[in-house]
Amino acid sequence: MRAPVQKTRPRRTGKQTAPAGSAEHTSGTAGTSTPPPPQAPVGKGRPTHVRNRLIVAVAVVAAAVAGAGAPSVVAASGQLHDSQELVTLAEQTQGALTLAHSLADERDEVTPYIAAGRPKSKAPSEQRSARVDRQVEELRADPDTPASLREDLDAVAALRRAALTGKSTALEAHEAYSEAITELHALAEKLGEEMPPRAGSGAYALAELDTAVQQAAATRGLLLAALNVPSTTQTVIDPITGLPTETSTTSDADAEQRDALSAAAQQARVRSDAALADFREGAPKEARSSFDATVAGPDVNSAEKYLAGLTDEPTLSDGDLRTSTKRLDAALSARVDAMRGAEAALYEKRVKALEQLRDDDVTALEIRIAVLGALILLAVGIATALARTLTRPLSVLRRGSARLAGAEDPTAEEPVAFTGRNDEFAQVVRSVNALHTHAATLAGRVATLESDRKHLVGQRQKMADAREELRAELAESAAQLEVVRKSIGSTFVSLALRTLGLVERQLAVIESLEEREQDPDRLATLFKLDHFATVMRRHSENLLVLAGTEHVQHSASPVPLVDVVRAAVSEIERYERVRIAALPPHAHVAGFAADDLSHLLAELLENATSFSPPDLPVEVSGWLLENGEVMLSVQDEGIGMATERLQRLNARLTDFDPEAPYEREGEEGEDGLGLGLYVVARLAHRHGARVRLREQKQGGVAAVVVLPAPLLAAAPPAALAPTVPVSDGTGSFTLPGADAEANSNVLHGRAEKSEQAAPPAPEEAPPPPGVGGAAKNGRTEEDTTPPWG
Repeated sequence: MRAPVQKTRPRRTGKQTAPAGSAEHTSGTAGTSTPPPPQAPVGKGRPTHVRNRLIVAVAVVAAAVAGAGAPSVVAASGQLHDSQELVTLAEQTQGALTLAHSLADERDEVTPYIAAGRPKSKAPSEQRSARVDRQVEELRADPDTPASLREDLDAVAALRRAALTGKSTALEAHEAYSEAITELHALAEKLGEEMPPRAGSGAYALAELDTAVQQAAATRGLLLAALNVPSTTQTVIDPITGLPTETSTTSDADAEQRDALSAAAQQARVRSDAALADFREGAPKEARSSFDATVAGPDVNSAEKYLAGLTDEPTLSDGDLRTSTKRLDAALSARVDAMRGAEAALYEKRVKALEQLRDDDVTALEIRIAVLGALILLAVGIATALARTLTRPLSVLRRGSARLAGAEDPTAEEPVAFTGRNDEFAQVVRSVNALHTHAATLAGRVATLESDRKHLVGQRQKMADAREELRAELAESAAQLEVVRKSIGSTFVSLALRTLGLVERQLAVIESLEEREQDPDRLATLFKLDHFATVMRRHSENLLVLAGTEHVQHSASPVPLVDVVRAAVSEIERYERVRIAALPPHAHVAGFAADDLSHLLAELLENATSFSPPDLPVEVSGWLLENGEVMLSVQDEGIGMATERLQRLNARLTDFDPEAPYEREGEEGEDGLGLGLYVVARLAHRHGARVRLREQKQGGVAAVVVLPAPLLAAAPPAALAPTVPVSDGTGSFTLPGADAEANSNVLHGRAEKSEQAAPPAPEEAPPPPGVGGAAKNGRTEEDTTPPWG
C-alpha cells in the first residue's frame, strides 16, 4: 500500500542554494580553490505549481470533450429548429387554406351575382362575408404570418367592395379573388418545398391537391356565372314543321361575357385535372387511397357528368343554357366539399407527422445533451483522479530531494523513502538515492582527485610543448616534400625532353635510311621502326603532360582536320585497324591546338584498338554542329564496360581537376582514369574541349570529343575546292579531288617528321545516312548523337 503523504504542500520561499560544504570539498590542499562549475538552468519565470497545470489539463480535456460533442448537439438543435418551423408553417398553411376556401365560396357567389347584372334578389350572403373577415383577423393575429401575406389580407375588404359596388365584369372580379387565393396557396407551395426527405415522400403532392381543389371551385363559380348571364326565351313557330320551338336570345355583350366565362371555366377544369394527376403521381399510395375514398358517391358522379357536358367546348350550347343552376351548384359544391374534406384530412395528418418529427428531434437533442454531459463529467472525474495520482508522489519526491540537496554532509542523510507504486516516480526516487550514494562516494575522492589534477596540469604543459615541436617538424617535412616533388617533376621533364630529342634524332636517321633504301623488305622494316619511334615520341610527350609542361611547336596557320586525324592515327601501334569515316568538309583546327588535339585523338584510338578484338575496325567520324562546334567520335566494337564504371569515368572527365595527381586504375578503388584517359582529360581541359564516353547498342564504346569554336579556324583560300562553271551557265560544281588535295597528310611541326610512317589514307567515302545531312544543315550535338549513344 502507498505511504501516507502530506496533502498540503509548503510553498517555496526562495531559491535553493548549493550546500556550503561543497566548495570546501573541492578546494585543494595547497590553499588554492577552483571556482564552482556553472549550474544548469532549472526552471524559468516566476514560481508555479504542477497542480495548476493539471487543473488546466483537466479543463482542456473537458473543453475537448465538449467541443467534440458540440457539433452533434448543434446539428440536433438545427434539426429541431427546422422541424418546429415546419410545424408552424403547416399550421399557418391550414389556416390560409381554410381562408382560401372561404374566399373561393365568396368568389363563386359574387361572380354569378355580377354576371346576372347585380340583382338585389341574388345579393351575396353577409354571413359568408363575416366568416371570411373573421378568418382574416385570426390569420393576421398570428405573429408568424409573413408581412407580404398581411398586406394581401388587408386588401380582402377592398376587393369585396370593388366587386360588389364597382363596374368590373364578372370575369375581372373572379380573377381578382383568384389572385388573393393564389397568395394564400403560396404557403402550401412553400411548405412542400421546405419539407425535408426525412419527413416522408409526397412533400409537394398536397400543394398540387390544393391547386386541384381551388381550380375545381373556380370551375364551379365560372359555370354558374356563365349560366346566370341574362337571356330572353321566345316561342317561335317553325315555318317548315309548323311546331312551336323555344329559343334564347342574348345581346352581343352578354353573349361575349358568357363565352369568356365558359372558356375560363373550361381552362380551370383542365388545370384542376392536371393538378389532380400530379397529385396522384407524387402522393404516396395511402394518400391516394384516402382521397379516392373521400371523393366518391352519387353527387361526385353527377358533378363529373355536369363537368363533362358543360366544359367539353369553350362555349355553351343552347341545351347547356337550359341546365338547372341549382342542381349544378349542388352537385359541384358537393364535389368541391368532398375534395376539401380529403385535403383537410391529409393536411391534418401532415401536421401530426411534423409534430411527431419535432418531438423526435426534441428527444434526440435531449439525449445528445445528456450523453455529452455524462461524458464531460466522466472525463473530468478520470482526469482529476489521474492528477491526484501525480501530485501526491510528486510532493514526497520534492520534500525528500530538497532534504538531500540542503544537507551539508551527504553521508549523514538517509535516502528518500517511497512506498508508492512502482512507476516513474519510483524510478526518479531510485535515481535520486543513487545520486546521493554517488555524491557520498565522490566526497572521499575529492582530495585525491585534486592532487591528480595538479599532476595532470604539469603533464598537459609537457604535451603542449611536444605538440609545438611536432608542428615545426611537420612544416619542415612539408617543405622538403615540396622540394622533392618539384625535383621529381623537373627530373621527369628533363628525362622526357632528352628522350624526345633522342627520338627525333632517331626519326631523322630512319628517314635518311628510308630515302636511300631501295630494297622493299628493308624499307618496310624501316617504316615499322619509324612508326615505333613515333609511338615512343607520344609516350615521352605523355610524361610532359603528366608533369604539366607543354613542349610542342605550334603551327602558325590552320591545319585541316583530316590531317590532324591522320596524324593521330599514325601515332598508334595498330594504325591499320583505324577507318576514317566522313569528316566535316574544309574543317580546320587552329595551329596552336593541332598537336594537342592529335595527341588526344591518338590516346583515344590507342584505347579503342587495345580494348577491342584485333579483327574489328575502329572508326573515326565527325559532324559539324549548328552552334559552330565540331564533334568527333571514336567508335570501337569491343566488350564495352559496366554502366557504373562508365558513369564514374564520365564524371571524372567532366569535372577534371588539373591539380589532382594521376591515379592508376585499381589503386584507389576503380575510380582511376588510367594513363590514356588522364592525358586526354588534361589536354581537353587545357583547350576547353569536352570528352564523354558512351555505350553503343551493338557493343563497344564511343568516345565523343566536342571541339569548341575557339579551336576551329576558317579554311585558307588555297584549301577551298575550286569550282568549274557549267557550260550552259546554269551553275557550278566542285571537283571531287579538290578536298583530298586540300586536306593533305602533312601536319606541321610534329607530324611532318612522321609523314612517311603514316598509313595510307582511306578514300573519302560519302557520308552515311544522317551524317551528311547533319554536316550540311548544322545539327546540334543532341541531334547528331550516334545510334550507340
